[in-house]
Amino acid sequence: MQQAVLRHFPEAQVEYRFTNRSKGMKFNTACIDAIVDAINRLEDVSLTKDECSWLQSNCTYFRPEYLDFLQKFRFRPKEQVTVRYVPSLDNPGFGDLELEFRGLWTETILYETPVMAIVSEAYFNHVDTDWSLNGTEELAYQKGKTMFQGGIALSEFGARRRRSYDTQKLVIEGLLRAHREFSSTSKGRLSGTSNVHFAHMFNLMPIGTIAHEWMMGIAAMKGYEQANLLALELWEDVYPTTLSNSLHIALTDTFTSQVFFKNLLQNPSLAARWRGLRQDSGNPLDFIPLAKAAYEKLGIDPKDKLVVFSDSLDVDTCLKIKTASDEAGFQSSYGVGTSLTNDFKKISNGEKSKPLNIVIKLGSIDGKECIKISDDIMKARPVNTGDKAAVRQIKEILGVPVVSN
Repeated sequence: MQQAVLRHFPEAQVEYRFTNRSKGMKFNTACIDAIVDAINRLEDVSLTKDECSWLQSNCTYFRPEYLDFLQKFRFRPKEQVTVRYVPSLDNPGFGDLELEFRGLWTETILYETPVMAIVSEAYFNHVDTDWSLNGTEELAYQKGKTMFQGGIALSEFGARRRRSYDTQKLVIEGLLRAHREFSSTSKGRLSGTSNVHFAHMFNLMPIGTIAHEWMMGIAAMKGYEQANLLALELWEDVYPTTLSNSLHIALTDTFTSQVFFKNLLQNPSLAARWRGLRQDSGNPLDFIPLAKAAYEKLGIDPKDKLVVFSDSLDVDTCLKIKTASDEAGFQSSYGVGTSLTNDFKKISNGEKSKPLNIVIKLGSIDGKECIKISDDIMKARPVNTGDKAAVRQIKEILGVPVVSN
């Protein structure tokens, strides 16, 4: 993402906004202090020579000039990040977290994942401490065993909402143990992780796709009607299609999948070139026939395409989706996050210890409001997708039904 932004929008100024969707899960001052301290310490992070060498060998799509940029890159949180604590009027000692970062898109794009991980870990170190790491590796192993025996190609996507760094490390160790035992006798496997640090540590493939903010930013600057196609074309300019097309998984739900497929039908050659799609909101069982119908209209056999599912997945959901994907003829892959790296029970009573449901979204670019219109009505609330009037206006432009929230 950063390399693409650096190529096409090196001067764009942006603002990102944090939202806590977990009603009733408030922060205390110790937690806020820990968040501020950890964010400020990001200024000490830099790419080591060993890490750069590993990227050169394992991420050959990174150009030398980008790796040079990355080696010189430094976070500047004291200039770019604002953290505010808003005390609760009805819950003394607790309050809400407000968090924003502003600056060049090329510089601020890397904050989202570490900042979300920082917020989650601080919360479970200072607010909800009624949990333990005991059994974490074994639980991940058992989940991996079930998924791999069920033919699931799994990508570990759990960095942003993980309970802690140690949690994610143990989860990957458990998944690797299951992979070693079962991948040779089944079609399931651990394909990789979206955490490049752990990919380096465990010699895994770093895996990710285009994020919503790529479409959101381009749409705000260039217009919404053809934003999906323009975003994919600009991506191809940075990452030309290859035989594997590992970076060519199109995210469909930035402005609803219905709008995406309407756009895609206008460009059959692009649809043929791209390896597949990513489903990240709405009902995946509704998405599968929608995607199949679009490909068949384009004269493309679904068996030649991959669908990556990544919305709030757990073991049972993955297995259910795989059955439907197989029946439709699609290849499928599964990006599983929070249900792996933040699945805990309270020590005191054995009840589920709920993870934080937090997001950081691109709020504006060059002064223009950014929006997202998800396939999931709950995720499409104006508080999470931009200014309410802007959401309504863009829905009308794209022909998306306007539903009162």
